[in-house]
Amino acid sequence: MKFLPYYNCVPMLVSCALSALLFVGCAQNSESVQPEQSSTGSSANARARKAAVATVDNMVSVTSICGYDYTAATESSLTAAGWTKTFEDNFNVSPNNPANTNWNVWVGGSFNTELQMYTASPTNLTVTQDPNNTANSLLQIKAVKEQVTGPKYRQDVDNTLKNFDFTSARIESKPMFTPVGPNGQVRMVARIKLPSGYGMWPAFWSYGDYWPTNGEIDILEARGNEPNKYQTNYVYGTQGDQNLVTNGGTFLTTSTSLTDCWHVYELIWTRKALTFMLDGKVIDTKTGGYVSNLAGKLEKLTLNQAVGGDFFYAPTASQIPLNAGEGIMQVDWVRVYTKK
Repeated sequence: MKFLPYYNCVPMLVSCALSALLFVGCAQNSESVQPEQSSTGSSANARARKAAVATVDNMVSVTSICGYDYTAATESSLTAAGWTKTFEDNFNVSPNNPANTNWNVWVGGSFNTELQMYTASPTNLTVTQDPNNTANSLLQIKAVKEQVTGPKYRQDVDNTLKNFDFTSARIESKPMFTPVGPNGQVRMVARIKLPSGYGMWPAFWSYGDYWPTNGEIDILEARGNEPNKYQTNYVYGTQGDQNLVTNGGTFLTTSTSLTDCWHVYELIWTRKALTFMLDGKVIDTKTGGYVSNLAGKLEKLTLNQAVGGDFFYAPTASQIPLNAGEGIMQVDWVRVYTKK
């Protein structure tokens, strides 16, 4: 299997480029906006913390399709319905492609009693050749059990040194997205194969700076030891580090494995609703509450794999074995569509 270094970064959340290997950029319109520098300083650009598991008011069984993917017909139907693709990354590597400018990389520790340090190392963050299709490449986020020392949180937030027992990776899109206008819609989609293993906490989500005042939408959060379960959720607050949403979560049980199979996870975000989809079918809709407060809030796409933490009721490193073949999250592609 071919492994390609994904980023060449200094140790903080920074704009990173591949030094030689390189893929698709992104187009933007009014729903895809580059963030402005916060007047409150760099610390305002960090999420204060990721909320622990919210009170879950729904548990739902859903049908999933192993190996599901978008097709040309899917794309045509979206175009016919008025959707415009505004962001895309297929993680395909070619010597002729320009340097990647889609993502920032988080380097340092995180929150929620998590055990990993996020790095930009190719050990944790790489583009690999798809073993089932040599013409296709995959983004790989891999958790590794190793002892390292690094910033307690993201370096530009808190560079106090801390010892970690795991490393992993987290990337965030440079463009930010929000529904624009009374009928604006944003559609965030990714094709992902989840990691297996107790303590593995993969996520596909979006959030805005000075968390949670600009919101958070969890399209996917899962536990690696529960291959047929994941949750959707959202977060909002009027002050930093204070989540007001108490019943935003939905736990889903799927008919096929999320760790053995590829699936497409999707969110349609409007001013009044958050509609979650799995493999082309609506599986959860959130309205009321604080959903409307998210309208107009700029949010960045985030892909990461945490280790341990509050989502697992704070296990110690010794309780997470991370066996061979576990802790590998793969992403085939990420897309954002907008509609006015």
